[in-house]
Amino acid sequence: MSLKRVLVGIIRSQEGTGDRAKDPAMKTRYYNLSKDKAWEEISSTLKKIPGYKVLHEVPGVGEIILEKRTSMGRTVDITVSVLSTGPVRSAVDIYSASRGSLGDLGANYRYIIHLFAALDKKLAKYKTSE
Repeated sequence: MSLKRVLVGIIRSQEGTGDRAKDPAMKTRYYNLSKDKAWEEISSTLKKIPGYKVLHEVPGVGEIILEKRTSMGRTVDITVSVLSTGPVRSAVDIYSASRGSLGDLGANYRYIIHLFAALDKKLAKYKTSE
């Protein structure tokens, strides 16, 4: 992680992925799976990651709400969105925000990278670029 991420994290306590992200690690992930199949795979994978607690799932909307407690006692809310971009293609975006007033020193960025690494490992054979 770069020094720039830490410096930005002093004042910012949220991070999200998207198609227009400048950082390649923060770009939306695409998988050659239908939304329903992607939902099943992603939901089961997220439930197995230690340190993250699934609070709420809304299959119709395609959102999974996770909670992570940090070693410093802060709570982080993470939303994983699974969207259909075609009949057999899905997109995954993640938004992470820390509760509290101060920045996170880049922690939300690290949580998103960690979750994407777990999803990319599980769904490697379905991953596409763009």
